[in-house]
Amino acid sequence: MRAGIQAVVFCVVCGGIVAARADNWPTWRGTGLDGVARGVGYVTQWQPPGETGEPGQNILWRVKLPGLGASTPAVWGERIVVTCGIDGRDTVICLDRSGTELWRRELRLERAGKHKKATGSNPSPVTDGTHVWVYFKSGELACLTLATGEPVWKTNLQERFGEDTLWWDLGTSPVLTAKAVVVAVMQSGPSYLAAFDRTTGELLYQHDRMLDVPEESAQSYSTPLVLAGDAARGEPAEMLVVLGADHVTAHDAADGRELWRVGGLNPEGNKFFRSIASPVASGDLVIAPYARGATITAIRRGGSGDVTNSHVAWVRKDLGTDVPTPAATAGLVVVCTDKGRVVGLDPASGETRWERELEKNRNAYSSSPVIVAGGVLVTREDGVSAMIRLPAADQVQPDVVGTGRVAEMTVATPVCVDGRIFLRTHDSLWCIGTP
Repeated sequence: MRAGIQAVVFCVVCGGIVAARADNWPTWRGTGLDGVARGVGYVTQWQPPGETGEPGQNILWRVKLPGLGASTPAVWGERIVVTCGIDGRDTVICLDRSGTELWRRELRLERAGKHKKATGSNPSPVTDGTHVWVYFKSGELACLTLATGEPVWKTNLQERFGEDTLWWDLGTSPVLTAKAVVVAVMQSGPSYLAAFDRTTGELLYQHDRMLDVPEESAQSYSTPLVLAGDAARGEPAEMLVVLGADHVTAHDAADGRELWRVGGLNPEGNKFFRSIASPVASGDLVIAPYARGATITAIRRGGSGDVTNSHVAWVRKDLGTDVPTPAATAGLVVVCTDKGRVVGLDPASGETRWERELEKNRNAYSSSPVIVAGGVLVTREDGVSAMIRLPAADQVQPDVVGTGRVAEMTVATPVCVDGRIFLRTHDSLWCIGTP
């Protein structure tokens, strides 16, 4: 090992050791939609060269992007896909793992972001290795070939189903089911799930999701969760779990019909409980952060109709996350609060196993945590990252074993594949690792 290079030597959390170029990150929360990365060999320290000549550390390359964006990259094989706005147009760029641009595709006129954290390219792309699907604040949903970026089909949800009524900037990302690409539109109205055939763009269904909730509570920026169904519980082959408008609802992925719902996430009728963080699954539980970071609710899968009184496993009212989505395995849920409190929860009980308070800073955490090679990677909005070692059973406070800095604003989630960390900032794409 060369001087100045620190490689992660932790045990693997899930999956085995994989060969180079063996892993993919097809959507913003990874292969399992759970924020869990595979493989080993990830560095724990990095920084770019200093302006006064200090050497950089573990930065393999940086590509300055030609426009702003906030989406998390999708990675498949040698290809990395990012979205951004270029010269006032929604644009998709594909690079290889050396940072060389392979193709770019301009789509319709961009609708720029309102908030300082946001852009017109907040939703993250999703790919199956053959096609890539992208979605923008303009309402544009498009399918392109991953190899060359040739358009396969495109449609505009706002032109077809009604204007965007979100108070802020579009945040939800498209998800893939066996047959469809699905987008959740949750706002003051209309609110719905729209499913399109993955390869033809044919509308398979538009399922209404209008719920009677007050003002901004009707609005959501979260991304649906796709789960394999369990026939023993009477579930269909695939389910969509959707968080927003003071409810968690489960739907048959084939036709959008509602299977069950849990309400009560806003018992006092707060007018401003819009949701940003998305649900995540841990074993047979759905974990739902809500109430602007004030609560976390665990829901047992199964049942039908309103299961609020029968299927809520536990509720934490002293812990939550507004923007970062938790990471989860069957035996652990990791929550990173917006202020940098990282907590490991027992999924069955909701009890705290361990927690680590990161250094105080005026910048918040918007990126979601990633469980990677025996650690948890979290990134602050100013581009400062921390690697926390998953603690032993009797360790209450885990150790911070490394830090990384790129000094650029980011709200995108780090992508960890094959020993490389791809960190997308508003301005750039960074590749972090060892040669």
